[in-house]
Amino acid sequence: MLKPLALATAALGLLAAPALAEESEEMTRGEKKLADMLEGRVAGEPQSCINTFGSRNLTQIDNTALVYRDGKTIWVNYTRNPDSIDDSDVMVLKRFSGSSLCRTDTIELVDRVGGFFSGVLLLDDFIPYTKVDAEG
Repeated sequence: MLKPLALATAALGLLAAPALAEESEEMTRGEKKLADMLEGRVAGEPQSCINTFGSRNLTQIDNTALVYRDGKTIWVNYTRNPDSIDDSDVMVLKRFSGSSLCRTDTIELVDRVGGFFSGVLLLDDFIPYTKVDAEG
């Protein structure tokens, strides 16, 4: 649970400039990409399911998280095994909840080139991130 907190803190820009530079050096490429996507956003209450229409807006960030864009909200699922996330794999969603995507669903990974099974992603709660309203 420390990784999501660290990413949210970095995304919010709450760290001092020197500390942020040091944090960026320690972040993986995927963590940096996610932090950039979440910049200026705040985390909301985690949800076990989100409404989805297809999976075109579902993005894999290598070794970090799955991201689903829905209007102004970015939903992040850090999964229970983020090291298995690899954008060179094709995701095959196994839904048990109709059009919703839930933490009880699984995602099978298939090698994009060879077409062989390469793993399974176990979902966790989805965390919504929304833009911070400007005061004034």
